[in-house]
Amino acid sequence: MIFLINKYLNFKIFTFISFRILFSLLTSFFINLFIGPYIISCFKKLQKFQIIRTDGPIGHLNKNNTPTMGGVFIIISICLSTLLYCNLNNTYIWYVLAIILGYGLIGLLDDYKKIKFNNSTGLKILYKFFWLSIIAILIIYLIYSKKENSASIELIIPFYTSIPLKINYFYIFLSYFVIVGTSNGVNLTDGLDGLAIMPIILISFGFGLIAFFSSDINLCNYINVSYSEQSNELSVLCGAIIGSGLGFLWFNTYPAQIFMGDVGSLSLGGALGIISLLLHQELLLLIMGGVFVFETLSVILQILYFKIRKKRIFKMAPIHHHYEIKGLSEPLITIRFWIISFILLLIGMLSLRIHNGI
Repeated sequence: MIFLINKYLNFKIFTFISFRILFSLLTSFFINLFIGPYIISCFKKLQKFQIIRTDGPIGHLNKNNTPTMGGVFIIISICLSTLLYCNLNNTYIWYVLAIILGYGLIGLLDDYKKIKFNNSTGLKILYKFFWLSIIAILIIYLIYSKKENSASIELIIPFYTSIPLKINYFYIFLSYFVIVGTSNGVNLTDGLDGLAIMPIILISFGFGLIAFFSSDINLCNYINVSYSEQSNELSVLCGAIIGSGLGFLWFNTYPAQIFMGDVGSLSLGGALGIISLLLHQELLLLIMGGVFVFETLSVILQILYFKIRKKRIFKMAPIHHHYEIKGLSEPLITIRFWIISFILLLIGMLSLRIHNGI
């Protein structure tokens, strides 16, 4: 949209990427501030409340009257801001939007079933994974069908070398696990007020910086970033995610007025996954998204250990519930996880230059 305005008004400043990143962030932030109270009020009237697990921490039982599906206004603000400020001729933008909308729809159906049947089950796990997989596979196919040499795919290894690793068609399988895995990792982490949204904001900031510099081939070689003419436009979209995340946190910080629900967690996790693929920074996502990895592993370990030994490693999984049951307050756990996420972001950014001695 901004390019169409520039075509008639000839205000070149509108097309500067730094301008578009800033206004994309601010626009999505203020959209959430504006529509957030209306959506919260609407969901309360429709009684779209969070379904609380009866076997969870006792303190969560008082959240039964908190609306869910707040991811709806996250998606709205990201999409509107992206359509306003991004170059819509850029295919990378449409890949990310497709994941956000597709995964958002699956999450919406999941949330709807939980509310309708008044349980925390939602969609059947196999059914949900099937549709998450279908969307991921379609997007991956579109991405790699357009590459001139899809048999040689680059994988940048943090802390190691400026020469990317060629992993051939295995990269397609890796791409699938990155998108679906990150989506579910965010979903598992979203269990406390404000817990998941801050790591999303921080990771988006890191990817936004990488995308901003990725169209400069000299700078890419210097900081171990994959060069692409299209990828710098992702920095504008990352700005939209950051702004939307901050706007949502306005209402989601403790005590939360609304939860993002699966519609928000699945779509935002999928967005981070696809952005990492387009930037060739899948392993960097593993570092910066360490909180999501930690939460996911806690669930996997809990299930495996219980099946083998009939005992539990943690008092409850995901692990943030373990700390709750041990007596730590919800805000304390959340803030500490935010601090860890910030440290992981710094480590991830450092890894881009460590191989050259800086």
